[in-house]
Amino acid sequence: MDGTILVADDDRTIRTVLTQALTRAGCKVHATSSLVTLMRWVEEGKGDLVISDVMMPDGNGLDKLPLIAEQRPGLPVIVISAQNTIMTAIQATEADAYDYLPKPFDLPDLMKRAARALEVKRRAPAPRAEPNGEAGDDLPLVGRTPAMQAIYRLVARVMNADLPVLITGESGTGKSLIARAIHDLSDRRTLPFVVANGGDLAQMEGPAALISRVRNGTLLFDEVGDLEEDAQARIVRMLDSFTDNAPRIMATSQADLALKLDQGKFRSDLYYRLGGVALAVPSLRERVEDIPLLASHFFARAERDGLPLRQFAPQALELVRAYSWPGNVRQLENTIRRLAITGGEEEITRAEVEVVLGNQPAIEPLTGGGDSEKLSTSIEKHLRRYFDLHGGQLPAPGLYQRILREVEFPLIEIALDATGGNQAKCADLLGINRNTLRKKITDLDIRVTRRRKLM
Repeated sequence: MDGTILVADDDRTIRTVLTQALTRAGCKVHATSSLVTLMRWVEEGKGDLVISDVMMPDGNGLDKLPLIAEQRPGLPVIVISAQNTIMTAIQATEADAYDYLPKPFDLPDLMKRAARALEVKRRAPAPRAEPNGEAGDDLPLVGRTPAMQAIYRLVARVMNADLPVLITGESGTGKSLIARAIHDLSDRRTLPFVVANGGDLAQMEGPAALISRVRNGTLLFDEVGDLEEDAQARIVRMLDSFTDNAPRIMATSQADLALKLDQGKFRSDLYYRLGGVALAVPSLRERVEDIPLLASHFFARAERDGLPLRQFAPQALELVRAYSWPGNVRQLENTIRRLAITGGEEEITRAEVEVVLGNQPAIEPLTGGGDSEKLSTSIEKHLRRYFDLHGGQLPAPGLYQRILREVEFPLIEIALDATGGNQAKCADLLGINRNTLRKKITDLDIRVTRRRKLM
């Protein structure tokens, strides 16, 4: 690692540690406790990278980022801060920082990020950001696309409002995590955060128990669109009983509540009570440009868990970006973790991605009249998308058996479940020989559980 690094931090120990570590790595270091000095160095053209604290004796480091970008386009800035809240990360993101690390930071991790920042500066005039460190495990809060910037800004505006918040989005986008982030940033952060589901509302005394647990903290109704009518009615009565010291109310829903309202499957009084602020979380298909950032974030997390550090080859990343990701960010994380576990070489090839994605659904979630679609039509869509993922190239040989296996597995598994694990009945239902069924159960590694089943 070589280059000149400007370090600005009012903590002498941090300045000393960074100076020694960066110098040993081969860099020249200028360290200061003053933003005025830092900005003078920037104006003079010094430095290939800036590492700056946020709260300094003579100002806020984040406020200087636009000026640094204006005076030295392409000069990467890594922001470090003891104010490790998502808002600091959001502000750093909006100010176009190269990276953000909360204090206390891991020195080897910071050194890796600094090396990448210097490499990026050498390769191109504009810095390419890594996932911000503050996001931690909050998957949806990693990203720089306009859709995610809108989420960041809305979270900042509503965190201390008393209005209810309705968070909608597909499965795997991180709706509950965003609700938790709003609570953790709010004035209620020291109070309970309680997640309520159908089971909590199944009994008449359920609402009273929830109120006792949450006090005046935050109460989240998870997947409110799936609640039965009785549960919906109990929520309405609960909300109507609240006084001035009421908890903050939030709800998540994968279902289209407006559609359910039109169909008479969701109470209008509950719909309007929950819809104070609507926050729609984008699907991964709507934020494809965030996929490289998310991938880096998940690979880094896998490395921290002791797995080998890997990265996508350009052709492999192209395939990942083209995939529809019906399971969204959660599916992406699981896929990347599988690649980290099963791979050997550091670089992930397109063939590896084809194998992993070839065993996962690629059809976008159906909405509206999806229930009436023929099975053959759904399969055709799936197969066409699978071929399209290969960008004009043919899939790996052996496609016929792979597709049959993908169809056989859920068919046999569901048939076994329907017959209570009775293999004789299952074979009869499927119209195949019992020995054939047993062989397929073994070959497909299907777990069979016997139980009473009334058909």
